[in-house]
Amino acid sequence: MRRTRVAILGSTGSIGTQALDVIRVAAERFEVVALAAGGSDPRLLARQALEFDVPLVAVAKASALEDVQLALYAEAQQRGWSAGDLRLPRLLAGPDAATEVARVDCDVVLNGMTGAVGLLPTLAALEAGRTLALANKESLIVGGPLVKDLAKPGQIVPVDSEHSALAQALRGERVEDVRRLLVTASGGPFRGKTRAELADVTPEQAMAHPTWDMGPVITINSATLVNKGLEVIEAHLLFDIGFDRIDVVVHPSSVVHSMVEFVDGSTMVQASPPDMRLPIALGLAWPERVPGAVPACDWARPVSWDFFPLDDDAFPAVRLARQAGEFGRTAPAVFNAANEVCVDAFVGGHLDFLGIVDTVGEVLEEHLSDPDSALDDLSLERVLAADAAARVRAAELVERRR
Repeated sequence: MRRTRVAILGSTGSIGTQALDVIRVAAERFEVVALAAGGSDPRLLARQALEFDVPLVAVAKASALEDVQLALYAEAQQRGWSAGDLRLPRLLAGPDAATEVARVDCDVVLNGMTGAVGLLPTLAALEAGRTLALANKESLIVGGPLVKDLAKPGQIVPVDSEHSALAQALRGERVEDVRRLLVTASGGPFRGKTRAELADVTPEQAMAHPTWDMGPVITINSATLVNKGLEVIEAHLLFDIGFDRIDVVVHPSSVVHSMVEFVDGSTMVQASPPDMRLPIALGLAWPERVPGAVPACDWARPVSWDFFPLDDDAFPAVRLARQAGEFGRTAPAVFNAANEVCVDAFVGGHLDFLGIVDTVGEVLEEHLSDPDSALDDLSLERVLAADAAARVRAAELVERRR
């Protein structure tokens, strides 16, 4: 059986490293043909490249190219390069490097990048006809119709655990039989807190997620529930279900990853331990499964599942995201861009926790009141311009708050 050829974007991040865990234990099924990373961890990137004998490696920071080269030489020496058993990869560097990797000759492109920067690689992978295992939800949300118009049926396979769960529950089902999608949320580290109790939250507290081990941006987005708002937009775009039929329910243990409720009253639940390697494995192998991707739930142990309604007063991010998604056009790009700026400001100590979503809401409100925002001629240039303008405005508001 020919191995599935995989290109991984964001290989040194949380999704990328876990994807390589999956490939490591299923080496007979997968071949890594390219890796792309930001360049902040050259030693890890070098280890990945040589362990998996990857022919092409890309870094976004051109200034990191020399560090990656030196790390490759050092790693090769440790692995017996002098014996001639290893090949060094070809290197690409620069802001367009990940987009070039997305076009390489392969079967699956796993986009595990973080943020709107993943949009151009997503478009490139779809244009090249690759199956896109999509963990970079922002590219779909920001690109919206641009991404959907490029994608052929089944070309995008969701890697977010919630959307992977929905895709599994919807296999063989008819859209007209779906009453609603139920996207589960852990509630993050501040579940049950009032808005007043969130005023003095620190970045360290926001990073202490109770069930998931994720990168810093997604972890903080989970604390504000911005991540869940983005997932509501993503679910709408992936499954063509109206926003009025997509709800969020809080499920602290994160064992039920999402649910589909059908018109006859039945509900299909996808349950598994909170381990991203399962949806990653499905993303790489879809529609097949990878045996032993993760340990299953231990059904011999007593267990209970709790579900709670979302507290919209303390966590208004889902409502704002729904507003942006229903408006469409460039509004989701504005919502996401403003949030990325505010998260950076919060981590840097320049913005309080509540100020993240408050500022995002202010930027979004200004955008929606602009008559130009209602124009329907969506283009990549308009999306990128809206993204850039939202970042500038969010930075201005952050500075004013300081």
